[in-house]
Amino acid sequence: MSQSGPMIEHPRSRSLPLMAMLVALVLVPGCQPGLRRTAGDGTGIRAIWVTRWDYKSADDIRTIMDNCRRAEFNTVFFQVRGNGTAFYRSKLEPWADELGGSDPGFDPLAVACRQAHRRGLKLHAWVNVMPAWRGKNPPRNPQQLYHARSEWFWRDSRGRRQPLGWYNSLNPCYPEVRRYLVAVMHEIVKNYRVDGLHLDYIRFPNEWTESYGQHGAVPDYPRDPRTLALYKRDTGLGPDSSPSRWTAWRAAQVTQLLRDIRRMVDKTKPGVQLSAAVGPEPEESYRRHFQDSLRWIREGLLDAVVPMNYARDMRLFSRRVASWAQEKDRVVVIMGIQFDKRAGRAVIEQIRRARTVGPHFAVFAYNSLFERLGDDRRPKMDEQSPARAALRNDAVPFLRFVAKRGS
Repeated sequence: MSQSGPMIEHPRSRSLPLMAMLVALVLVPGCQPGLRRTAGDGTGIRAIWVTRWDYKSADDIRTIMDNCRRAEFNTVFFQVRGNGTAFYRSKLEPWADELGGSDPGFDPLAVACRQAHRRGLKLHAWVNVMPAWRGKNPPRNPQQLYHARSEWFWRDSRGRRQPLGWYNSLNPCYPEVRRYLVAVMHEIVKNYRVDGLHLDYIRFPNEWTESYGQHGAVPDYPRDPRTLALYKRDTGLGPDSSPSRWTAWRAAQVTQLLRDIRRMVDKTKPGVQLSAAVGPEPEESYRRHFQDSLRWIREGLLDAVVPMNYARDMRLFSRRVASWAQEKDRVVVIMGIQFDKRAGRAVIEQIRRARTVGPHFAVFAYNSLFERLGDDRRPKMDEQSPARAALRNDAVPFLRFVAKRGS
């Protein structure tokens, strides 16, 4: 149902006391007592995101898992839903266009689970939650949500649909949309031997892109009559009466969706870990994208949180690390680090800095380290291949050292 009652307060900044910060910078702790582990060894979670563009065949997935194991990752975030299409056998959503839009003759998620577990890897199904289409053209499949449930998508105050070009989002303010998304997640958790469910884009994907050029700005989504009626029912207000309450109400709808997913996971397979990729600056993510990650942590809705700390600047990166260290007694914090088009010495330093306050990290992304395979099973070389090889030669030995030494 739609969230009602008191509005969510804006997250408050919390500063880590000086002594606690000094202790955090010295110690490299493991998981705290009472927190459910998301990896099986004592050296921390060493995760890597594998995108939906990284594989086309069962052989590709076997190679991916071999590479992940050899580089001493122990957890794989394996993408199986990008924009309302599936990389697994689904009764709710059509096969992904990246796989030809039809059954490819194998089940990527089933293969990934099997191949990961054979190598001692944890497999977390990675799903983009809100996006339901992506691209400059509409989907060809009439059963895809963009066509089949057009009323579920964002509309602006003039009734116009979100323009094509980037992610087109479902409207989480609708109770039936939240129920549908929980059903999608339930299908994965129930039918596959996943160790975790990893939620991405569990927010409003309303950042500026070129597709908004005709508007001049990103519209204040959603402004359709039904959403406004739901908001007025809950608050007695219109969206322009109090911008802060309008923001809080939309954030509450996203939080309600996460509550519903948490409840479903606990009922279906309590051992499955629930994590979310979140913005590195919680207040900004709340204000801009209605993602209330600090409240999620306070409510215990996640087993692990993965801040996407993709800053190149070391001072900014380190400041974010120190900020998230405040949460590690309440949730497993897996620091997200971007490897894409980075030098080996830079990513190694960021791993070191992240591990001064916690042992866990996640690398974005597989294709930053390893070549994708072509139809002939040979690596597809491109202009980034030399840089990718150099990064691999620097980073993989360090990853192996971390796995061996745990420090």
